[in-house]
Amino acid sequence: MATINLTKGQKINLEKPGGGALTKVFMGLGWDPAMGSADIDLDASCICFNSAKEVVETIWFGNLNGAGGSVKHSGDNLTGDGDGDDEVINVDLSKVPSNIDSLVFTINSFRGQTFNEVANCFARLVDATSRQELCIFKLSDKGSNTGVVMCRIYRYNGQWKISAMGLPANGQTARDIASTVKNMF
Repeated sequence: MATINLTKGQKINLEKPGGGALTKVFMGLGWDPAMGSADIDLDASCICFNSAKEVVETIWFGNLNGAGGSVKHSGDNLTGDGDGDDEVINVDLSKVPSNIDSLVFTINSFRGQTFNEVANCFARLVDATSRQELCIFKLSDKGSNTGVVMCRIYRYNGQWKISAMGLPANGQTARDIASTVKNMF
């Protein structure tokens, strides 16, 4: 199965290659400093919402495990240096508590640097069992914002789906933008 290149606003069902429900996935988030910019300390986070769009919990560098142990953050990357994923958030979809309806993945600039200083920003979803990349969303927008709501994994009619968002936000951590995020979906 080829990787699906998501476009802003696109939604797809999450299934294993060849069919069936996915259980363990990870969201790899990456970025590089734009040409001439200093190291970029961006932080990947996962904001968990219930069906009423209320924040249940936020998993980030200050809270690496959450949602009943179903969501685990790899830790903080302070520079964005290197190829591939800069931060990874592992999710066991089969163990996400039933009161959590949406997992919203964000990237925030802890030092207040803007996305004008960021290049090659992406979010990619990988089947953690097979290590096969399922989809990737490459952010092409620049701006003076200090955060981006990258994508959302959500329950719909008993299945998990993903939606590429790519929406600008402002705040140094996911907790700073959580109230804004709920109005984006």
